[in-house]
Amino acid sequence: MVKRTLPTSPRTRHIIKLLRRASRSNNADVWRSLSDSLSAPSRRSVAINLSKIDKLTKKGDFVAVSGKVLGFGNVSKKVDVAALSFSQTAKAKIAQSGGRAVSLEVLLKLNPRGRGVKILR
Repeated sequence: MVKRTLPTSPRTRHIIKLLRRASRSNNADVWRSLSDSLSAPSRRSVAINLSKIDKLTKKGDFVAVSGKVLGFGNVSKKVDVAALSFSQTAKAKIAQSGGRAVSLEVLLKLNPRGRGVKILR
């Protein structure tokens, strides 16, 4: 049987460790779920377009993505997005709509309890 390993990227491993620690200390299941999805194999990695984010959110929502946010489509409302990485066009379009594009570490500092965070996969 093959031994399951974590991602090899030191940054991703650090984020997973931070999320699991925050999940235990704040009793927030949202961080545990996000860390589990980050530790999935790379062939199951997530890439979400802005059109899907626009379709699934309301104005003022905070969205967490356990992968990369791509710039296809537009964001018509102010939405704050936290992700592992962003394309340059996605960052520009999110900022143009009035939202913020932040890393997962920043999201963890802004909202340690994870209230009102939607996870998109």
